[in-house]
Amino acid sequence: MASRLPLPLLLLATGLLLGGCRTEPSAESQRIDQLEFKIQQLEQRLNKVAGERRDGADRAGKPPAGVIKSLTLRSGTEDDRLRIYWADGTNTDLPCTREQATLVCG
Repeated sequence: MASRLPLPLLLLATGLLLGGCRTEPSAESQRIDQLEFKIQQLEQRLNKVAGERRDGADRAGKPPAGVIKSLTLRSGTEDDRLRIYWADGTNTDLPCTREQATLVCG
């Protein structure tokens, strides 16, 4: 007849066996994870820069150098603006306000 281990001892032995199966990630795997994290950071920075450039203005508020393709003026709405469409595909929005009988944009 086979001898049986008491339940607490059986659970302890099982836990030790399963605990011994854990392996640390290899140095190569850790390096890959670090590189993936850096790539994600770079992609976020690129997306942020691309979003800032879509409005057509740089940090100093200067419009892009180049030819104006077209202009649109929106007035009589909550967000009155003059929109400049540049030949390079970007656009710039200049908010407008009404001062007496004159519409002022810029």
